[in-house]
Amino acid sequence: MTSENNQPRSELTLIRNIGIIAHIDAGKTTTTERILYHTGQTRRMGNVDEGSTVTDFMDQERERGITIQSAAVTCQWKDHTINIIDTPGHIDFTAEVQRSLRVLDGGVVVFDGVAGVEPQSETVWRQADRFGVPRIGFVNKLDRPGANFHRTLDMVRERLGSNPAAIQLPIGIEADLAGVIDLVEMVALWFDADDEIRVTEIPPERETEARTWHQRLLEQLADLDDDIAVLYLEGKPVPADQIRQVLRRETVAGRIVPFLCGSSLRNKGVQSLLDAIVAYLPAPSDIAAIHGIVPGSDEDVACHADPTEPAAALVFKIVTDPYMGRLVYFRVYSGTVRHGHALINVNRNETERTGRIVRMHADRREEVEELRAGDIGAVLGFKAAGTGETLCDPQRPVLLEKIQFPVPVVHLAIEPQSKADSAKLGLCLQRLSDEDPTIQVRQDDRTGQTIIAGMGELHLEVFVERMKREFNVHARVGQPQVAYCETITRPARGEHRLVRQTGGHGQYAHVVLTMEPLTPGSGFVFEDLLHGSAVPRKFVPAIESGIRDALQRGILAENPVIDLKVSVIDGSFHEVDSSEMAFRVAASMAFQDGATRAAPVILEPMMRLEAIAPEEYTGEVMADLKIRRANITGMERRHETQSVTADVPLATMFGYASGLRSRTQGRGTFTMEFDHYAAVSEAIQRMLSLQKAA
Repeated sequence: MTSENNQPRSELTLIRNIGIIAHIDAGKTTTTERILYHTGQTRRMGNVDEGSTVTDFMDQERERGITIQSAAVTCQWKDHTINIIDTPGHIDFTAEVQRSLRVLDGGVVVFDGVAGVEPQSETVWRQADRFGVPRIGFVNKLDRPGANFHRTLDMVRERLGSNPAAIQLPIGIEADLAGVIDLVEMVALWFDADDEIRVTEIPPERETEARTWHQRLLEQLADLDDDIAVLYLEGKPVPADQIRQVLRRETVAGRIVPFLCGSSLRNKGVQSLLDAIVAYLPAPSDIAAIHGIVPGSDEDVACHADPTEPAAALVFKIVTDPYMGRLVYFRVYSGTVRHGHALINVNRNETERTGRIVRMHADRREEVEELRAGDIGAVLGFKAAGTGETLCDPQRPVLLEKIQFPVPVVHLAIEPQSKADSAKLGLCLQRLSDEDPTIQVRQDDRTGQTIIAGMGELHLEVFVERMKREFNVHARVGQPQVAYCETITRPARGEHRLVRQTGGHGQYAHVVLTMEPLTPGSGFVFEDLLHGSAVPRKFVPAIESGIRDALQRGILAENPVIDLKVSVIDGSFHEVDSSEMAFRVAASMAFQDGATRAAPVILEPMMRLEAIAPEEYTGEVMADLKIRRANITGMERRHETQSVTADVPLATMFGYASGLRSRTQGRGTFTMEFDHYAAVSEAIQRMLSLQKAA
């Protein structure tokens, strides 16, 4: 690379693309607010309870005190540019976390120092594992009663199977939290009321403990680095710079997770967290090249973080502004995206010209001329780009891996209140479902109703409220219903011969197929085994479309069919009477024929629940869960409360919040997230089938 091109590479080393991820109410948004304050982006620290935060800018976020949409902000710290995405913690908005992690280089996982590792903590941790995102941990809320830094580290090690490395220790705990001990530099950092940090020697009464934890840190690093191992075994001191260097390398590789501590609300430890983000999390230049394929083939294409390469970017979020139009968020993986240049949307095979390019500061926009490799920004004007689609330079077409989203588990019927609302409803639903891939909209053929499906009651409630506030569409909404599915449990063969003669050209198609069950979560797999002999290739797409049509309405109770493989093995056609529509209908009927022989079952969504209540109410909580068909999977005492974890059918959990409050005198809380689909009992299956028939 020439010296001229070395400059962009050095600029890349000064960029950090990070996400703040955690369980709900662990302090993500408060931590982000403190980061913005200390980096000079804001002059006043926002407060979630007051509704004055920068990243929670939606009215509903400020009213509810939760994050609903991920928000992107940019700040500067010690000559580094930090692009931050603050993500939701509620499981209903898990898609926001998934698509953010897909485009980030590193993550800060915030843990509640009292609760430790909570259910959604595990979920976001596994998501980060799946995307290979290096991360650091921040144990927050150590100023609260019952906080315990070391217990949280133990929970991370045991529950998450990770390798946490404490690089700080709290000085004081609960109301006495005053600072931290830096185990790398072996100094004490005191957080004064004027936001200044005093650096002193470690207090004598903490010296022994600090030395012990410093040795533990060296032991962890010695297992990963030979040079530190030699110094450690010889009893020689290890320089702080060498510790930082190895910590950074192993953090980027995902073999260790540095852990810091503090209290974001009390403004203790946030500056140290910023230092750790810069020191240990990767720059775009530290991340391996992103690989895609040439459209229409399996040829591999490597997209390097180099602004001189042809452009390649991934769309990860769509926001519809009623006044400004569609705002398309994307991450540039290689090359440079400039205003006015044409890009190919590979997924749709369409070319769009880049309009106004902006950097996002929550709901505020900063217009720029270009975004380079490693940058995250947005563009106004793209008409068709969707979440997970690839934008690239026409000189080098490349298709990057799409983002996979979970299946909706709750649905409800919706209808407009007036003719005026009816005229606007379709466009409103299209735009909002375009923003959120976990919202699905369909028409019920039998009732003519519009059905929207989402991840939970809160998810759908927020969706309907957005319709009213942002698009002025008022609608009548039915009660939330469980989104059941169906699957098959044994292999089967299906066949249908369509023969219709009505005068003139008739309709003829003959399809033979086999089907077999797949492991849960596999989805639908279509296989063409015709080899172009029995049926012309031009009819194969119509056969697949017919099978997909049949998948939408199962055999038992007209629920979507999932987790199976269908192979087309034989058939026949007529030179004159065969058509795509005929094969589509025949394939749908052949699937129904085979599915009746494949021992179909109805599946219901099973939720992973954690209920927390004072110990004296544990018996009542567990008795209630047993009535709701829960399978208790664990119990854990936390300070003066008891945590009960269970797998429970979603169908029995509507209204659980009020039930738990009444049984615990308002002192119980719970979190619930989708875990898997499981077959219902024969009695429930008969009941659901009868309900659908009625």
